[in-house]
Amino acid sequence: MGNVTQSKTSPQSKEGPVPGPDQQQGQHRGRRRTVPELAALLTILVALVLFFSLQSPQFFTQGNILNLLTAIAVTGIIAIPGTMLLIAGQVDLSVGSGAAFCGVMMASIAQEQIILVAVLAAAGIGILIGVVNGVLVTVFRVNALIATLGMMAILRGLTHVNADGGTIALANFSALGTARPVLNIPLPVLLLVALAVIAALLMRYTVFGRSLYAAGSNPVAARLVGVRGNRTIVWAFIASGLCVALSGLVLTSQLSAASPNSATGLELTVVTAIVLGGASLGGGRGTIQGTLVGLLIIGVVNNGLTLMNVNSFYQQVASGSLLVLAVGFDQLRLRLAKA
Repeated sequence: MGNVTQSKTSPQSKEGPVPGPDQQQGQHRGRRRTVPELAALLTILVALVLFFSLQSPQFFTQGNILNLLTAIAVTGIIAIPGTMLLIAGQVDLSVGSGAAFCGVMMASIAQEQIILVAVLAAAGIGILIGVVNGVLVTVFRVNALIATLGMMAILRGLTHVNADGGTIALANFSALGTARPVLNIPLPVLLLVALAVIAALLMRYTVFGRSLYAAGSNPVAARLVGVRGNRTIVWAFIASGLCVALSGLVLTSQLSAASPNSATGLELTVVTAIVLGGASLGGGRGTIQGTLVGLLIIGVVNNGLTLMNVNSFYQQVASGSLLVLAVGFDQLRLRLAKA
């Protein structure tokens, strides 16, 4: 009676594939690197706070701090899923145009329908934008930079068409952007904190989060161990689209109007915050916590320069410089890692 050979398959958990020893070591090294990088960012943030506090007595006051947090909330709501996308090696440059488009569409629909219908329609539009971006990238294999850059132009054009080049006034929708339900904290800030907590837990403890890291660090190896990278990336784009809609609604609520020129350049601030927070343009690296600190650094710089009466054009110079420095440090980290 001949010997019967039995094929052995690698064990998998019910949640998904079990990472191999090399992947586990890489995850542990990544967690060890996160602590000193985050500490360095926090040191920079504290130094900036001290500097601007000495320059302006109005800076470190409760009212100004709440204004600062409110200012970064719109950007932060988009930056949370943007971090997930960049970790997966993708980028969404249509977020600014998408926020303006969702806001204009919501305000237009609200002229004839109740607010709830208009809000749900805006959320659906945001999800649709995410689906289209995700399908373009994963099914048609269009580079994410090109796909979302084209979507940015399309949405900005459609926004001007629907608004007929003007601003659409919207009454009775100020609560989302200005309400302070808990401890006098603005509602947009509470939304940002809630989204950040949910996203951090997803990235750390779920298969979805591990799949994003795997798809960004080594997509070929991820496919070999059973990670459905394309599906994960599509869901990340959908999350981005939904948060873009939410951000557009918050912005519209704060202004009590929808403008086709709103959120212009928002994608630059989003990418700056994410990369400044430690995410890599090459994918496979980044944390929600780091992005939040990056947002705070940008917010402190912009707020502090405003209190010092620095020309707004120099604030754009500062934002661009932060992006260049962040990308430069990212490339230096990649070279050192390869070495």
